[in-house]
Amino acid sequence: MKYFTIPPTPDLARYVRFFWELEHDLPGNEPYFHRTLADGCAEMVFHFKGRFDEIFKNDKTETSFHSGVHGQSQSFRRFVIGRDFGIFGIYLYPYAIPALFGVPAAEVSNQMPDLTSFLGQAGTDLEEQVMLAADHTSRVAIVSEFLRKCIRKREIHEPAVFSVISSVIRSNGLARIPDLAARSFLSTRQFERKFLAFSGFSPKLFSRIIRFQSALNEYGNKHKSLTEIAYECGYYDQSHFIHDFKAFSGEHPKTYFSGNAEGMGYRDV
Repeated sequence: MKYFTIPPTPDLARYVRFFWELEHDLPGNEPYFHRTLADGCAEMVFHFKGRFDEIFKNDKTETSFHSGVHGQSQSFRRFVIGRDFGIFGIYLYPYAIPALFGVPAAEVSNQMPDLTSFLGQAGTDLEEQVMLAADHTSRVAIVSEFLRKCIRKREIHEPAVFSVISSVIRSNGLARIPDLAARSFLSTRQFERKFLAFSGFSPKLFSRIIRFQSALNEYGNKHKSLTEIAYECGYYDQSHFIHDFKAFSGEHPKTYFSGNAEGMGYRDV
């Protein structure tokens, strides 16, 4: 399995956290199961080799898109594929969705629209270019230029709200929302409305998801117990930690940190 990330150029860093690529050649006919977890950030995703089926609660499957947007989410999804695969992704700050594409972030929360449905003909054209690209360097260049055109064409900039959302992410969900709201010079109602429009979630739920993500980043740290991870990530006690972890990942934290969690093999690369 091969997984790596690529930083954006400075002119895109306001909206793009990083580009990533995941490739894997399956041994024999053994299927590969992938699991996406709750995340406060959105992604553009291109399956340039292979195509996954999504697994639903009733164990029915449905073929996923070739390319699309994985909106910020408060739950997990499961996918399976039975052949070699390659995925290219663009990990975005949540406010990139409304700022660059003119779509309220809340409209894609917990949704996975295909790129044509989301962007129309521009999405179809972008998919074709990325699918035909020779390598990840070309894919990064193609998407970067597309995003630059979006910035020039329709960029909406809300410095106060963008700053608040970025502060929640940088603080791993531990920033005090009332303090951030006061710094934004907005009324409570205005602040909550704009936060929802540009993050896709209420400030409280968004902070919970970001705190959960900060716990995920402790994967591989053999020097900390689950209790230590819980307290350092801002959970009041281990029961709250386990509750949020299971709600946002579908796994008990013991399973995840054991290294045996479904679809998390890329974290060992």
